[in-house]
Amino acid sequence: MSKINIVPVFVPHYGCPNDCIFCNQRKITNQDYIKDFDETRKSIEEYLSYFSNREKTTQIAFYGGSFTGLPKDVMEEFLKIGKSYIDEGKVDSLRLSTRPDYIDNEILSTLEKYGVKTIELGVQSMVDEVLIANRRNHLSEIVKTSASLIKTRGFDLGLQQMLGLYKSNKERDIYTTDEFLKLEPDFVRIYPTLVIRDSFLEDLYNSGNYEPYSLEETIKVTKILFCMYYSSEIEIIRIGLQPTDNITLGKDVIAGPFHPSIRQLVLQSLYRDFMLQELQDFYKKAVTIYVNDSQINYLVGNKGANRENLIKKFKIPSLKFKSSENKKIYVESDNLNKELDFDVFLRNYIERLR
Repeated sequence: MSKINIVPVFVPHYGCPNDCIFCNQRKITNQDYIKDFDETRKSIEEYLSYFSNREKTTQIAFYGGSFTGLPKDVMEEFLKIGKSYIDEGKVDSLRLSTRPDYIDNEILSTLEKYGVKTIELGVQSMVDEVLIANRRNHLSEIVKTSASLIKTRGFDLGLQQMLGLYKSNKERDIYTTDEFLKLEPDFVRIYPTLVIRDSFLEDLYNSGNYEPYSLEETIKVTKILFCMYYSSEIEIIRIGLQPTDNITLGKDVIAGPFHPSIRQLVLQSLYRDFMLQELQDFYKKAVTIYVNDSQINYLVGNKGANRENLIKKFKIPSLKFKSSENKKIYVESDNLNKELDFDVFLRNYIERLR
């Protein structure tokens, strides 16, 4: 369950004049800003009506494009709308996403004035060759500068990472994660690269010059990154794009590891590895596993896949799962009992995966 009530406001793409090769959005001119402001207010009111639990922190989140790349007067108008809800006590703070090269002290002063608490940087990669190849129009050094400014000024810092970009690979994705860890973000998002219709990446894909990660490759790489971030106590708030009417295979997604529940698949795979390691002493034994409700779906696996794998691997005649309030997993058989700690496993599993 989310710790924060998020009120999403999707700002049109005119906040970003850059055309990265993986994006199919273009700079929009002659935008009807007044209409957008009106729609923003309506959208905020609608979302606020959904939240019955105001004990949670509530944030208005400006997503889409690059928010601080908007004309200053337009950006401030959006911020004023958000600030009005803070002043009314309906919202606690604002959050936004933007590019690393659209951050400086003047911009941060403006954001601070209007109650922005959280800034996400769409970094994607910390490998300069990858940034250049994907037409990001900045290098990794500006990421370090912007992240440092954000943290020094007291904002919460989020970093967005894309896996399997053009000219990237497993080693470069791991390098980006290592560099992210040095920046000490409060949280990260991980997005596998998808080939989107009408993007330059689609041209590269169709000509055979780019091959996206398969879903299996994505899970393998993400497992490594998950353990790296977990060991450093950095929260991964999302893995993969959220499905929409268009963000799905056969519509805007031409190719790539699209799946509505990549996080589920990653955790399911990690729990399978965990149990394959820990159940070796239970070969051919009847087993009961006591597990917290928050973990049981990952442990059993989609359609019982992990359960069947364990039964087959260790020739278990009877495998039962029972609910437990304990966060640790407890395995019981006739003459052998064992307490398992998934947290410890994750912290020690990185080198084996790498």
